[in-house]
Amino acid sequence: MPTFTPQARELETVRLRLRPWRPSDAAVSRGLWLERDDRARNRIDADGRPTVDDLHARIEAQLAESAQNGIELLVIEEKDVGAFIGYCGLIVGQATLEEPEIAYELFRRVHGNGYATEAAQAILDAARDTGRTRLWATVRDWNAASFRVLEKIGFVDSGRRDEDAVHGDSVWMTWSEAE
Repeated sequence: MPTFTPQARELETVRLRLRPWRPSDAAVSRGLWLERDDRARNRIDADGRPTVDDLHARIEAQLAESAQNGIELLVIEEKDVGAFIGYCGLIVGQATLEEPEIAYELFRRVHGNGYATEAAQAILDAARDTGRTRLWATVRDWNAASFRVLEKIGFVDSGRRDEDAVHGDSVWMTWSEAE
């Protein structure tokens, strides 16, 4: 198994700052869950879960896992405002530690500004710096905006699909240093 350098924990772009999660981010991150499309699998359930406390525990677990595996999701902040607007980073997800998935989600109020593309490009560059040469992304077939972001940074459709009649099929996109 190849050895990879840990992912950078802080990144900056022209307009964005990407930083590690803090337990205090739990309340604002719950807002992302509340905004999710009705077709999304991970939404606030009928019992109001996940709660802020649930998300606080997830953040703590995620930070511990990141310390061990060297990849992580980072909070995205607008430099000028300093406000949490979403997250972007690398996860094992449905892929592997050697070839992880890129994941991102931003508040609707900032959609259409190119922030997802800017953050995803920064994460792709950081992944290259770890020594990785292939990344994956799984996107629901109805999520046209995510497909546009991924295509802008060089991802292509791998041809793989995971069928899901309830939430929409997952399309496996891939990026490779060789492509």
